[in-house]
Amino acid sequence: MLYFDHCASTPPYDEVIQTMMEVMRSQYANPSSLHRFGIDTNKLIERSRSLLAERMHTTKGDWLFTSGGTESNNLAIKGVARQYAGRGKHLITSQIEHASVYETFAQLEQEGFWVTYLPVSESGHVRVEQLEEALTEDTILVSIMHVNNEIGSIQPIEQIGRLLSRYPKTMFHVDAVQSMGKLPIPIEEWGVDLLSGSAHKLRGPKGIGYLYVRSGITLYPILSGGSHEHGIRPGTQNVPGIVASAKALRMSLEAMEQRERKMKLLRGKLISMISGIEELKLNGAEPIAPHIVHFSYPGMKPEVIVHMLEQHGIMASTKSACSSKDDKPSRVLLAIGATHEQATGGIRISLGDEHEERDIAALGDALRQIAQQLKPLERRLT
Repeated sequence: MLYFDHCASTPPYDEVIQTMMEVMRSQYANPSSLHRFGIDTNKLIERSRSLLAERMHTTKGDWLFTSGGTESNNLAIKGVARQYAGRGKHLITSQIEHASVYETFAQLEQEGFWVTYLPVSESGHVRVEQLEEALTEDTILVSIMHVNNEIGSIQPIEQIGRLLSRYPKTMFHVDAVQSMGKLPIPIEEWGVDLLSGSAHKLRGPKGIGYLYVRSGITLYPILSGGSHEHGIRPGTQNVPGIVASAKALRMSLEAMEQRERKMKLLRGKLISMISGIEELKLNGAEPIAPHIVHFSYPGMKPEVIVHMLEQHGIMASTKSACSSKDDKPSRVLLAIGATHEQATGGIRISLGDEHEERDIAALGDALRQIAQQLKPLERRLT
């Protein structure tokens, strides 16, 4: 079986699984308990928090542990909007954000906030000049993803951070779920105030998210019920997951440069193969993440291709796993100017550490065979 769905979730490191088991077995006390066993368990959390700060080179803020990227995005965006509504009620994001960001802003609109959804170029990139034009005296938050979760476009985070440094009242949140542990993210150098990540996207456990919060920013809690995570995210912490997620981040960062080089090589070979298949159309353009390839078979239902790939022992996805059961055209592809047919026929291939050139060749062969099989059936299947 060849697994090409690493944007949805990644296989955990063996060392991460072992850490989870050891902590579950030996550190089961509630980390908020006042007895020695509880204090020792809490030390593991704080050690993990320190490791995150050290490895991500952050000294001006702190890291919170959440239940995943979705919660981190919700907490950052709603937390800023509700806490700082007295300063202004204008928020800015883009049309291609992950649903956990996009739908959070839609919720805030119902609470009386005014949201600008920035368009993107045909390559899938936010234009900094359009962001500058959208800023107002009432803008309190800009939230832009680092790497798009469908087509892989890398957004100009450094340039946006430089622009927003002239607007001290406006906070800058970055959804880095698809880039953390895969690409360099100098958070403080880029002027990022809040940043979200997810452990299971970088070979850690599911159910653990990261949220960086710059010092001086106060978030309005989404939940009530305790003083955990500095009173911002109440609820008994998932200690095995937190410790294992810190290990996964460390291991991912240590392998990042070598992985990036390998992914670029493999991605280039896959792009070349897909370009040679007449029926398929590639989506997105540079700068683009090294582990994501997205293409469409215009007019063909993507689930047909996914199921045919599975018959070849290959696992891929139609779009974001969070939206894969939604049969509407991709909001991301429509935003880059794709036709309705192209936007309903997207396939995402996402690469991982285990892939080699022979795996890319097998995927390319399967796609060529599938295209030949489907061509005569296009009218019946659409």
